[in-house]
Amino acid sequence: MQLSSSSSTIPDGASRGAVMALASMTSVQLGLAVSVGLFDRIGSEGAAWLRLAWAGVILAVLVRPWRRGLSPATLRACVALGVVTAGVTMLFMAAVARLPLGTASALEFLGPLCVAVLRGRRGTWAWPALAAAGVLLLTQPWSGEIDGRGVLYALGAACCWAGYIVLTQRVGDAADGIVGLGVSMPVAGLVATLVAGPATIGHLDLELLVVGVGLAVLVPVVPFALEMLALRRLTTAAFGTLMCLEPAIALVVGLVVLDQVPDVGAVLGLACVVAAGVGATRSGGRAPVPST
Repeated sequence: MQLSSSSSTIPDGASRGAVMALASMTSVQLGLAVSVGLFDRIGSEGAAWLRLAWAGVILAVLVRPWRRGLSPATLRACVALGVVTAGVTMLFMAAVARLPLGTASALEFLGPLCVAVLRGRRGTWAWPALAAAGVLLLTQPWSGEIDGRGVLYALGAACCWAGYIVLTQRVGDAADGIVGLGVSMPVAGLVATLVAGPATIGHLDLELLVVGVGLAVLVPVVPFALEMLALRRLTTAAFGTLMCLEPAIALVVGLVVLDQVPDVGAVLGLACVVAAGVGATRSGGRAPVPST
């Protein structure tokens, strides 16, 4: 029996990119759930450093980017991507230490939402607007007290995340597969080591080192690789909007795993971001990118 070759049975580029983005966000949530247990031992910044450092080692060994002959322009983009990757990770962890997770997430999502608005094709502005409303309903940042430093850290993470989206697409288009990650992740690990390594290394033991390897695979090796591949199939506007599904995924995880029942506002927010994700998927396909 022959399989049908009809194009209707094969997901288009936008659909495949959306699936990759969703898988990336799921992996991030699993990694964060595991990381929580490390905060008391090495702090939030230490946990972020452990993930980034191991991810840099793993990808450097697997990809061996020094053998790929990247152009100077692509190499510079990879280094810049590594810097913003470390920035978004470290700054967001610092924000979470001072703000409720929902509030920090809502502020951080201003980065990809701004990218979606500025880079969106004509007629797609409604999707990031709808997603923004959904994020606000999900996270309800107006509730609770706001720490000024925490807000600044979250906004810094938002800026880094916007740069991450733009640079990831540029690197993904210029470098084959995940070669770019083979450069950017070691750079991110080095930056994180300079920031948090000296205060954390003395607290490490064999158990933490082993756990760090697993965390590095969950966050960021698998998610960042999926995101780079997704950005070869989606516009930055569509990708930025899809990233707004992450609070919805966190809401579902909280309901199923932690028995956290959402209120009416959170349910309405979930409906908004899902609708925005569907709209972005339908309108966010890119033309195929030639292999390099």
